[in-house]
Parts: sequence; C-alpha cells; structure tokens
Amino acid sequence: MPMFKSLFGRKATRNNAEALFATIVERTRTPLFYESFEAEDTVEGRFELLTLHAFLVLRRLKREGESTGELAQATFDVMFENVDLNLREVGVGDIGLARRIKKMAEGFYGRVDAYEQALEAGDEKELEAALRRNLFNTKDPTDGALKAMADYMLRCDAHLAGLPMEVLVKGGALFAEPPVLTG
Repeated sequence: MPMFKSLFGRKATRNNAEALFATIVERTRTPLFYESFEAEDTVEGRFELLTLHAFLVLRRLKREGESTGELAQATFDVMFENVDLNLREVGVGDIGLARRIKKMAEGFYGRVDAYEQALEAGDEKELEAALRRNLFNTKDPTDGALKAMADYMLRCDAHLAGLPMEVLVKGGALFAEPPVLTG
C-alpha cells in the first residue's frame, strides 16, 4: 500500500490538497512578483504565477511516485475548482466557461512540459525562454527580472526537493524566498 494512502484518507487528502493550494495562492499574491519581477497584474498574469507555483509543488509530489499521486491529483482539482469559481466571480458565464477552463488546463499542461524540460536539463537559458514565452507572454521583461525569476524557480525546486514529505503535504514553507532585484 502506498505510504501516503495509508497515512491519509480521502478527506485528509482533500484537506492537504487545500492546504497546498492555499500556500500556492498566498505566494502567487506576493506583491513583489508584480512590482519587481514584472509579472502582469491581470487575470492571465496571476494565472501564470499560479501555474508556475503549482507546477513546482506538483513536480515535487511526482518525485515521490505513486504514493503521492492522489494528493497531486487532488491539488490539481482544487486549483481548477478555484479557477472556475474565480472566473465566475469576474463574470464569465456558463456558456463560455467550460471552453475557457479547457483552454487554461491545456495551457497549464503546456507550461508544465516547458518548465519540466528546462529543469530536468538543468538549462537556465531554456528556463528563461520558457518564462519569457509564458509568464511574460505579452511583455518584454528586463534581463534582471527574467534571470531573477529563473533563479527563483531553481531555488524553489531545490528547496521543495529537500522538504520532508510530512512538511510538504501540510502546505508548510514550500517556497524559497524570492531574490531582491537591484538596479
């Protein structure tokens, strides 16, 4: 029996997924990303940061293999339930909602692939290119912002890799601190 299935029932898995997602959202709302890292403070820009942080957490869960698959799926589900709710709150109607959610999910998977390839290759330039295409899709970020964001992702990935699973599943201390941009 997978380790975490035996430790957590379905309700606990859902609670842990909600805790993970709350931590992801909290980090995504950090003003520094919008003020210094040049992320767009729009629905799309916030979704890009949400995707980036969710990817990092899901990547860490994936490293554990089957034992955390249920938690990873629950976290993904919580994320898109919240995306659906937020879109409804900003006035996206039922008619276009399913199509928009489907497009966002496809975009999520595309970004996951791009970020995963860059991190697996250990290629900072490839990661910067993926960030330029996705996070900064409609802007031309400064070199400093682009490099800082790539560095942040690499440090978060390393930080998450070192977290004990018991800390991770509770949503605690998931991310490294963003670097301070100078000049």
